[in-house]
Amino acid sequence: MSSVPECKRILIERVVPALDNGRYAVKCEVGDRLVVRADVFRDGHEKIVSSLIWRKKGDQKWERAPMKCINAGIDLWEGSFIPPGIGAFEYAIEAHCDLLGSWAGDVKKKLDAGQDVASDLLEGIELAKRYSAWLPKSEQSNWKSLVKSAETAKSQLERVAILFSQELLGRAAAVPDPGTKVVSERVFPLWVDRVEARYAAWYELFPRSQGKLVKKSGAAGSVVSGRNVGATSAETGGTFKDVEARLPDIQEMGFNVLYFPPIHPIGHTQRKGPNNSLNAAPGDPGCPYSIGNSDGGHDAIEPGLGSFKDFEHLVKKAREHGMEIALDFAVNCSPDHPYLEKHPDWFSKRPDGTIKYAENPPKKYEDIYPINFESSDREGLWNELKRIFLFWAEKGVRIFRIDNPHTKPFSFWEWVIRDVQEEYPDVLFLAEAFTRPRVMQALGKLGFSQSYTYFTWRNFKQELVEYFTELTTPPMSWYYRGNLFVNTPDILPTFLQRGGRAGFKIRATLAATLSSVYGIYSGFELCENEGIPGKEEYLDSEKYEIKPRDWNKPGNIKSYITTLNRIRRENPALHEYDNLTFYPTENEHVLCYGKSLDENNVLIAVSLDPFQKQHSFVYVPIEKYGIKPEETYQVHDLITDKRYLWKGQKNYIELDPKTEIANVFVIRRWIHREQDFDYFK
Repeated sequence: MSSVPECKRILIERVVPALDNGRYAVKCEVGDRLVVRADVFRDGHEKIVSSLIWRKKGDQKWERAPMKCINAGIDLWEGSFIPPGIGAFEYAIEAHCDLLGSWAGDVKKKLDAGQDVASDLLEGIELAKRYSAWLPKSEQSNWKSLVKSAETAKSQLERVAILFSQELLGRAAAVPDPGTKVVSERVFPLWVDRVEARYAAWYELFPRSQGKLVKKSGAAGSVVSGRNVGATSAETGGTFKDVEARLPDIQEMGFNVLYFPPIHPIGHTQRKGPNNSLNAAPGDPGCPYSIGNSDGGHDAIEPGLGSFKDFEHLVKKAREHGMEIALDFAVNCSPDHPYLEKHPDWFSKRPDGTIKYAENPPKKYEDIYPINFESSDREGLWNELKRIFLFWAEKGVRIFRIDNPHTKPFSFWEWVIRDVQEEYPDVLFLAEAFTRPRVMQALGKLGFSQSYTYFTWRNFKQELVEYFTELTTPPMSWYYRGNLFVNTPDILPTFLQRGGRAGFKIRATLAATLSSVYGIYSGFELCENEGIPGKEEYLDSEKYEIKPRDWNKPGNIKSYITTLNRIRRENPALHEYDNLTFYPTENEHVLCYGKSLDENNVLIAVSLDPFQKQHSFVYVPIEKYGIKPEETYQVHDLITDKRYLWKGQKNYIELDPKTEIANVFVIRRWIHREQDFDYFK
């Protein structure tokens, strides 16, 4: 015969947000209010008190926030709290039966009906006496005194007043009867990042390409278009000091994260030449993703770029310009990497004993040896890679872009991210994972702060609406921050190759306003779009060449990007990730969407056609903005600084690739007053 279970009468179900029932941490950023909902109910009709309890992971004491029943018909409760800093937190739901409050509710109904409640009042006194058993000792004397005064009251009216006092009922509701208390089956993890995990503008550049343009030998007035001719990178390539010289220009455009591909020594064996050629000339600098030579490996710097002192000075100067440095973490080794000699067992070997180079058929990377994460010395390998992260974090790097994380074990990333953030909680990780959706989502769940997305290949209205609705609504919005890179050194999208200057402005507008975090790879602002025919790859890729540029080249869109980033800074609604809503238009080539935060309402209309003028009626959500159908309101286009008066939902716009291909409106109510005819609130 089985034992009789405890008589717990409250059920707590469907706690949200919760990732895989608490297997992974929900994410938010400093200053965010985490809103938690749950179904909390019991049999019978007794009153329930529910609380959201939370604490920083490792603390003993729970903080608590009251929960309210926001829909009694389905027993839906809601509570919230603002975590006080970055790091790991946890939360749970606690509920108990308020027996004294339930009693008071029933007795009040009888009183209102004029019924005799003498016996009920005695029952209330006995209930109140029970509470002294679990009240804090400091409160017991006062509590017993109140109960005694109710017991000795000379009249029923006086007894009712005492038993129904807030001092008695309020305290009884707040201190749970341990016999009725229930806590959710799981404690749910929460990770709080700094705000830059959600709101940032990234600018990617190769430090070696930041030097001055040089003239071609024997061709007066002409300049090297990109290829480094007849000299080593140490002789003609850019340095960290050259990057410093560019900081004011990048700051003026409005970027706050400066991201470098690998800055480590580059291998000599099987070094690639221009356009991934197998035949490298003596002066070819090689691919930065082929890491390591006699100068060192992942904890060393390519000598031509400068010293560690130069790097640390650059980190400091970047901060002075409102930027921080992000580094690429690529688990790639050239055949010359020190690991090959010290730890040959960290690499996979063919049956003939040779080490396998990297492949992504039909592509071959003869200059890269991938590490075997399941080597016999897995513990030593994993700890060494963690050491590399901590090494650069100690140098002031707090953002890492991870190259191809989807080809490494999930368990490695979950472990290393956790351990690194235990020591440096402000470190952020960006996953460069253009792979299957479930794999990208898993990386986000297990700890990556941000991720690349399929934005690069979403060009049409319906696919943009569907994809970004998925990204910015639960459950993905609980853990996934899509960083919208418009281009990368590996990817020159067809839209940019064919769309011209207008195409670049379209993609920049979408990236900067659909997500709160986005990035460009340098050259985008110059509308560089020469690709390998039939491929989405750059011709004369900077991965294999030094490419100094004229950063003020005619036809650039630097001022447009500067405007977009200024608009982002000045409008708090664009700092948020999950407040995106799409609105109808009458033209499939025009996309309309908005973001709102408090009184800041931003409405964006973008033409998706870089070739022809498009016009459409757009439907403005005036109810959401608190505007009545008969009211006139102002739309202020922050790109052109033009202002228009609109009325009602349906309004007309016109977008032209020759002038402006997008409107970024701020919506303002218009109030007509005699003393101030044109006043905009």
